[in-house]
Amino acid sequence: MSARGIAARGQDPVAQAIASRDPVRSKKPASGKGSSPSRLHKRDVKPGNGDALFDPEAFLARAGLGRRVVNLKKGEAAYAQGDPADTIFYVQAGRLQVTVTSANGKEATIALVGTREFLGENCLASAHPLRLETATAMIECTLLRISKVEMVRVLHQEPQLAEMFMSFLLARNARIQADLVDQLFNSSEKRLARILLLLAQFGKESKPETVVPKISQEVLAEMIGTTRSRVSFFMNRFRKLGFIEYNGEIRVHNTLLNIFLQE
Repeated sequence: MSARGIAARGQDPVAQAIASRDPVRSKKPASGKGSSPSRLHKRDVKPGNGDALFDPEAFLARAGLGRRVVNLKKGEAAYAQGDPADTIFYVQAGRLQVTVTSANGKEATIALVGTREFLGENCLASAHPLRLETATAMIECTLLRISKVEMVRVLHQEPQLAEMFMSFLLARNARIQADLVDQLFNSSEKRLARILLLLAQFGKESKPETVVPKISQEVLAEMIGTTRSRVSFFMNRFRKLGFIEYNGEIRVHNTLLNIFLQE
C-alpha cells in the first residue's frame, strides 16, 4: 500500500485533502444531508429524569470546581518535564509547543497543540507520576487547568464530555499514525509542506488560517527530522513557486498541495 493510502486511512486532514484533489482517487460526493458536525462541536442532548443539561463547551469555557483559567505569555510553560502529572489542560486560545529533552540535553519538538485541543492528557492513562515532556506557549495562550481528579469524575458522570474527549483522542491517535507514515515514506520537502498545511489548519472543517503563527526554522527542522539549512532551502523554493509568502510570518496558499501531487 502506498504512503498516501496509509495516511488517508489515518484520517489525516492533509492526506484527505490530497486524495480529494487526485483525479484518479477522488469520488463524487454522496447525495443526501450535509456533512456531519466537527468532532469537537457540542451535540444537542436532551436532559433526562429532570436533570439539568450538561454543556461540555460551557464546562471547558470557565473556571469552577477543580478548574481555573491560566493565562500564559509567549515563552511561558504550562508545565515542564519532571513536574507532577496531576492536571490536564484545555486550550481555549493560543498555540503551544511540546518538547522532550534527553538526558544529554538534546531537545526535540514532538507536537504543536492549538485552540480547542487538550494538553497533558497522558496523566489520565499513565501511572507515571511526573511529566515526560514540556509544554511552552508559542504565543499568548489561555488555558483551562483541570485537576486530574475532577476530569476523571466528569468523564465518568457526563457522557457528552466523555464522547467529546474520546473523539479528540481518536483524532490525535490518527494524527500520530499519519506523522509516522510521513516520516517513513515522504521526503523532507513533502514533510515540511505537510507541517505547514497542518499549521494553517488546511483540511479542517473550520476556515483555514492562511497565516501560520510565527515558528522558527529550527523547530520546523526538529519536527520533520532534517537540518535548518534544508528547511531554509525548501522555504525559499516554496516562496519562489508562489506556494507561500514568507517575510517574518508565513502565509500558506492552497497551491502548496501541488508538492504532494508531483511524482
